[in-house]
Amino acid sequence: MKWAGMYLIGFACLLAGVMLALWKIGVLAIVGSFWTGVIVLALIGIGIMVSAISSNQRRVEIDRI
Repeated sequence: MKWAGMYLIGFACLLAGVMLALWKIGVLAIVGSFWTGVIVLALIGIGIMVSAISSNQRRVEIDRI
């Protein structure tokens, strides 16, 4: 499995843990389901962008004389 995939799995586990903790202390009941969904989607998007940036990229160098 590529590093980006492993990062996304780890990020999903971290996000699930944070959401469960917020649910347990009652924060999610105050915020509401719509905004909770918006926050989760935004965090998943950030995780995808960071994993894409941190994945190994092949760079082509062009020597100009």
